[in-house]
Amino acid sequence: MGAAVTDQSTSSQNSFLERQFKLTANGTNVRTEVIAGVTTFLTMVYIVFVNPAILGESGMDKGAVFVATCLAAAVSTLVMALYANYPIALAPGMGLNAFFAFTVVLTYKYTWQQALAGVFCSGVLFFLISITGLREWLINAIPRSLKLAIAAGVGLFLGIIALETAKVVVDHPATLVTLGDMKQWPAILFLLGFVVILALNYRKVTGGTLIGILLVSVIGIPLGLATFGGVVSMPPSIKPTFLQLDFSRVTEMGFIIVIFTFLFIDLFDNAGTLIGVAHRAGLLDKDGNLPRMKQALMADSFAAMFGALIGTSTTTSYIESTAGVESGGRTGLTGVVVAILFLLTLFFSPLTSMIPAYASAAALLFVACMMMRAIGEISWDDMTEYAPAVVTIVAMPLTYSIATGIGLGFITYAAAKILSGKFSEAKPAVIVLAVIFAAKFYFG
Repeated sequence: MGAAVTDQSTSSQNSFLERQFKLTANGTNVRTEVIAGVTTFLTMVYIVFVNPAILGESGMDKGAVFVATCLAAAVSTLVMALYANYPIALAPGMGLNAFFAFTVVLTYKYTWQQALAGVFCSGVLFFLISITGLREWLINAIPRSLKLAIAAGVGLFLGIIALETAKVVVDHPATLVTLGDMKQWPAILFLLGFVVILALNYRKVTGGTLIGILLVSVIGIPLGLATFGGVVSMPPSIKPTFLQLDFSRVTEMGFIIVIFTFLFIDLFDNAGTLIGVAHRAGLLDKDGNLPRMKQALMADSFAAMFGALIGTSTTTSYIESTAGVESGGRTGLTGVVVAILFLLTLFFSPLTSMIPAYASAAALLFVACMMMRAIGEISWDDMTEYAPAVVTIVAMPLTYSIATGIGLGFITYAAAKILSGKFSEAKPAVIVLAVIFAAKFYFG
């Protein structure tokens, strides 16, 4: 009788999951979705180590950021899973966290509380354009070469941050930057971590990035570079970052530029991720469009707002979700599994405090390489396309500002098209943005 009750209970659970996620219609089952969820989680869990390290540079409490990262990933992924029924996981985005810490706070001198307000405002704008036709207009109005340049430029910016963090690149009074002391263990272990992460990901080892981070961290313990403080504990307090937003400067021109930069990066990155993951999963319709795109974008806009409220930079869809899709994930049940695992990660905070800067920098350099692939898709046949793209890419790391790179890119693109006589390619949205950025640079 007990076995019969158990079978009935299992059947009831499967029936509920079938109704909620339409497993059969999507050609999948519970076991496949669970495996896919675990796979996706292992490929992106590195963010719980890297995000506190990056945002900590802005003065934020690393323990609170760790908790905010886990909660933002769990709740946002769950919303995507239940509302849009897609196997797409979300977490604080790489590049966006660097822009938050190194540009908005350390370069523009806003407080991290004000930066969180900027993230929240960008999420509100994302939500508004997602429920109107403005989203399609905005995405289509921005030249493809500049979209690709933004992705590649952010990658190059992350790369120089990674090299600087590991002391492979150091400042120099004559040449601005130069090679650091490569005989030091942090630099050596940084490069070791990078090549291990690279090799494991090339071999498609699940969790390769996480393995590389943990490996070089453990090697650093006997060298006095890392301290093992245990594995499991109660989560740190989120109070230092919870609801700490400061909206006192939202009307300033400079801050408006910050908000729109958060928005642009998230918008283009998210659209590309959604289409890319859905394509790999075979979820696009016959016209190449993504069903339930509106629900997916609204889930992403919620993620940005929710993450800001609890204390992290912009939360967005992760391209690492393709790992779960390749394992068979086709529905939101994959995301539910990812969300549960991120909640369990809350109890592994001692590992976060053990990770030295060079270890997280190794993962950062790997992400930079992945983002730099976009440069190969730029059209190199038209100099009015590739020259502004190059300006965008080069300016980001050299000015230590993603927003500056984007601004110079738009100005160069608009001017190049107009002076070259290609008036039809200088779309109104591009000209307006170029004028806004020019005004920002001139008036400060």
